[in-house]
Amino acid sequence: MSESDERPVALVTGASRGIGAATANQLAETGYDVVLAARESPALATAAEQVRARGARAVAVPTDVGEPAAIEALVGTIDERFGRLDAVIVNAGTGEPRDVPLEKLALEDYRQVVHTNVDGAFLTTRAVLPALRAAEGALVYVGSYMAVYPNTSTPVYAASKWWLRGFAHSVAGRVGPDGVTVSLINPSGVPTNFGADLREQANDERLDAAEELSADQVAESIGFAVETAAPGAVAELNLFRQDIFERF
Repeated sequence: MSESDERPVALVTGASRGIGAATANQLAETGYDVVLAARESPALATAAEQVRARGARAVAVPTDVGEPAAIEALVGTIDERFGRLDAVIVNAGTGEPRDVPLEKLALEDYRQVVHTNVDGAFLTTRAVLPALRAAEGALVYVGSYMAVYPNTSTPVYAASKWWLRGFAHSVAGRVGPDGVTVSLINPSGVPTNFGADLREQANDERLDAAEELSADQVAESIGFAVETAAPGAVAELNLFRQDIFERF
């Protein structure tokens, strides 16, 4: 049975922690009910409770975004529970071990990046567009600093974000005339647990929180993109630390 009412509904992928969880909270605070999708069930349930603590309804749906059947089930759950979908944040992503020579990079590491970052973005987009067209809603992709500048440490991850950037702008060209706002947010390094299962140090161990962007700052930018009124659209927003170009 649908629980639809006047509150808009947002889907956030990769919502169990980090930028995804922060974005779910941000959207809840601005009036959205939230569907949270990620592979990690315990962490996902915790993130959903944080959303409910902000007065919003939250549904946690364990999902591997690179699997077509899982995405179909996710969208089916949203339709059954809410009967509407107003905003989608395509945030799920993974990386590869740092500084591994390409000839030594495991094919499974390469395939997992493509599975999540490329296939996941495509499958999610394809599945949610009918509902977003109906709502004239917002579609936000979380890219990366590495979608704009090359990166020798994690070239496969960087390439996946360059793909995402081209895909996002091309999708905007197709669905913008249908009333769907499409945005790409490119943050520089954020100290979350990203990479914990792949590297000796996750980002929250490797990066100094006092010197980098926070997940909440990225979430605020995503919220700004979602709430930008038509016919305006945040086509692309580069959210970098203020001294990022010093490295050049």
